[in-house]
Amino acid sequence: MSGPDTAELKRLSGAHHWHPFTDHKELAALGGPRIITHAEGVWLTDSAGHRILDAMSGLWCVNVGYGRRELAEAAFSQLNDLSFYHGFFKTTTEPTVRLASKLAELTPPGLSRAFFANSGSEANDTIIRMARHYWALKGKPGKRFIIGREHGYHGSTMAAISLNGMKVMHEQGGLPLPGFAHVMTPYPFEGQGEMSAEAFGRLAARAVEEKILELGPENVAAFIGEPIQGAGGVIIPPESYWPEINRICREHDILLIADEVICGFGRLGHWFGSHRYGITPDFMTLAKGITSGYVPLSAVMVGDRVAETLIEEGGEFYHGFTYSGHPVACAVALANLELIEREGLVARVRDDIGPYLLSRLRTLLADHPIVGEIRGEGMIGAIEIVKDRRTRERFSGNGKAALIARDHCFQNDLIMRGVRESLVFAPAFTLTHDEADELARRAKQALDLTARDLGAL
Repeated sequence: MSGPDTAELKRLSGAHHWHPFTDHKELAALGGPRIITHAEGVWLTDSAGHRILDAMSGLWCVNVGYGRRELAEAAFSQLNDLSFYHGFFKTTTEPTVRLASKLAELTPPGLSRAFFANSGSEANDTIIRMARHYWALKGKPGKRFIIGREHGYHGSTMAAISLNGMKVMHEQGGLPLPGFAHVMTPYPFEGQGEMSAEAFGRLAARAVEEKILELGPENVAAFIGEPIQGAGGVIIPPESYWPEINRICREHDILLIADEVICGFGRLGHWFGSHRYGITPDFMTLAKGITSGYVPLSAVMVGDRVAETLIEEGGEFYHGFTYSGHPVACAVALANLELIEREGLVARVRDDIGPYLLSRLRTLLADHPIVGEIRGEGMIGAIEIVKDRRTRERFSGNGKAALIARDHCFQNDLIMRGVRESLVFAPAFTLTHDEADELARRAKQALDLTARDLGAL
């Protein structure tokens, strides 16, 4: 079978395909998109035959690596048995039920029920409706505000963008919607200064409490946060942060939403970030690693106090999607979770490849002139880019340095992502030690070229 006609595919893409999060004028000036044709393990192959090391596991999601036959076979088998049926009209399918049960087993105690959707955005929209409906049923309809954080990312629908703390996204479409507020993020590299980590963590958490008191606890429905903020730049909170958030939400009777779209299913070396940080959520948002990105699927894990109220007092919940709990997606998810358990990938992330990759990056970049910090947890991390290592002064251009570094990565067949002032990474859990060495080598090369371009060498 001959390879694809790259020029024709680029022409068609330019004429017809509207890419997500893309400046299409810029893309056209660059000659169109790179066409990915194959993938295996942590390696992508494009239509020009380049072999590319994917240090982002797609979009933080291909946890078990590309080309896993077990997941393809699970999809094929389910397609043969039952290609589709829905969860409306008092029906369901076996994979849907078994996955809901498995998720209740894996997630923290008290999260006994799963509502399925197709993306993290849809799952977070669902949570907003459930949280507000819950408080209305409890006789507190005024509790509608949801508090998020600066640099938080929870999706790109109108409601999910309103949860986000990314101002650039709010500039399109008259957002955020009413009923959303945002507070400082627990970003030690930028905010800690001379404070201890413990003191800074408590300070950042108490910003949530101050916002609750400003709005009035009688008006606040929930607080949402990622255990580690992924798309915001891999912001890792101090250990004191989440225990204080737990306390604040309990004390003021605020629902706690843990957005585990990126952190879930082993990314931090624990099944969920909530396990890692001792978070006690009323809701969990799940997606991405639930199927390792092989097919679209997301889930809302609903805490017992909310679920029991909605079920006993709420009547019909007028919400759902055609593909909620799609049997093929659920079958793939079950096979994916079985594979993660069978190969011990969560422990491998925590005890082996996660620490190894971080140590290799720190060794190679220890004295790099534009590297201010290398941080990570499990298989997620960031390299902070600075003009002055001592003062942490940034380069001018509001994130331009990180984009230069990202582009050098791409040109060197390495996929990393530039977020504000950082290069971020989140490889598949199956990354070998040799591949980690190669990832670190290519990252250093990209940063060397970036330092040259910025006049720092």
